Amino acid sequence: QVQLVESGGGLVQPGGSLRLSCAASGFTLDYYAIGWFRQAPGKEREGVSCISSSDGSTYYADSVKGRFTISRDNAKNTVTLQMNSLKPEGTAVYYCAAVRRISTVQTMCVAPTVWKYWGQGTQVTVSS
Repeated sequence: QVQLVESGGGLVQPGGSLRLSCAASGFTLDYYAIGWFRQAPGKEREGVSCISSSDGSTYYADSVKGRFTISRDNAKNTVTLQMNSLKPEGTAVYYCAAVRRISTVQTMCVAPTVWKYWGQGTQVTVSS
């Protein structure tokens, strides 16, 4: 079975931190680009951060630069999104996705339709 499972979501106060994890089974993430996307109610799904399968190149949306960090641990077949200084507008369902790299991570990260495998999502709520 090919599967991606997100974990680590929850309720956090503005300015707080969360660490999201994406675990793969049925395939190895070594050969795939990995992306984190989020979708708030009534809004389009948007790319948050993505990491290359080849050289580790990363992309961050302007809204999260300097606050979020994406990393991968191929030995554990996981990808992590460290989210610091969270803001209320960060409230959304966060999804991880995977696809064999077909372009730059920047190009892929702003195009949700190119991603092949998707997790079920984890809710992040930033509120006082």
